[in-house]
Amino acid sequence: MEEGEGSSSAMVGEELEIVFFDVETSMPWGPGERRTLLEFGAILLCPRQLVEVARPFVTLVRPTDLGVVTEALERKGITRDALEYAPPFCDIADNIHDVLHGRIWAGHNIDLFDSKIIREAFAEIGRSPPEPKWMIDTLPLLTQTFGRRAGNMKMANLADYFHLGPQIHRSLDDVRMNLDVLKCCSTVLFLEENFPEVLGGFLEPNDISLEFIQVSVSLSSCLDKRNITSSLRTNSHSYQFERSFCIRHNDSPLQLRCIGLRVHYGVHPNYQDSEGRPKLSIVVDIPENLRELLEFCDEITEITSQKFGSTSTWCHVIKEYGNRPTVRLNIPTTVSGDDATYPTEIYLKEASGNIRKKDFSKVDVAELEFLFLPGDMVDAFFSVELYDYKNAGIRLVAKKLVVHCR
Repeated sequence: MEEGEGSSSAMVGEELEIVFFDVETSMPWGPGERRTLLEFGAILLCPRQLVEVARPFVTLVRPTDLGVVTEALERKGITRDALEYAPPFCDIADNIHDVLHGRIWAGHNIDLFDSKIIREAFAEIGRSPPEPKWMIDTLPLLTQTFGRRAGNMKMANLADYFHLGPQIHRSLDDVRMNLDVLKCCSTVLFLEENFPEVLGGFLEPNDISLEFIQVSVSLSSCLDKRNITSSLRTNSHSYQFERSFCIRHNDSPLQLRCIGLRVHYGVHPNYQDSEGRPKLSIVVDIPENLRELLEFCDEITEITSQKFGSTSTWCHVIKEYGNRPTVRLNIPTTVSGDDATYPTEIYLKEASGNIRKKDFSKVDVAELEFLFLPGDMVDAFFSVELYDYKNAGIRLVAKKLVVHCR
């Protein structure tokens, strides 16, 4: 008898609980063939404390045809011998209904997969399926909030990202792994939100949801100041105010981190600003995900800038060199009296993995030239800002650069 199998009385309570559940099924052999439910597992949680409030419920389900059991299922422990002595779905339908009905359902991809399998199983025996009070599908939830830091957002990749071990592909194990992943993601998001000065608030391109990017426009005059959030649907305005723009993601200024960018062009010593100070930057090749993100930012920022009265020629942030998309990372200088220094933090990453900060007492263009040579690799942490002088466009300002030592 498996843990909690055949009885769900311990899981029936008066309060509204969250039930995390997962199913294991057969693999369809061809188009049109349906999956067969082979295992169901669930845990019942207090939504305030995320602790289990009852015994877990897990059971194998005997299929009509044991021929659906493959070698892959056998390796996971869902064997023909075990299934032969498991109850058919009609014998445990009441238990599963009691576990699920009227509660908050939670799981990874349950909206499109697990809940569909449950509904089909009830339909096959001519019974109405259980209905959720609410549904929490962690696949779209974490894709939207945590982003694709772990890759394609499959449970196995998320678990590997947090070093939680391999996914077992058994219902109860996967349910508990799902809860652990959700806790880890929530903790990271909580820390990033509350300690941006420590964690930096830098996101990788795959962390970004384009629908949450917007351009905040601050309009000010001697009489008033107002903030307007603009998108592609913003109506045209003709205010003659001083404008300042901020590109935001989820209401925070957009800051990105990209690891392992290849330097295309290093620091050029002859560029100067209007005050005669060195105008320093490097040009790096960029991956496709960063290209798509910056092209989107470029488009909405150009449209917003024009709607708010800019007549400057727009300069696109991405340039093609030899069919390679590149961007310029600006290294600003700050002046205090007669001294100029870099606000950009520059680090050296040794082959051993050790990282040490490079200290500059003053601006040294020659030393920067040597640090950033074509072909070198650099980890870049930068902000995405807008400028509008004679020309307008997006400027990428390096906040931290980690140079991989040759």
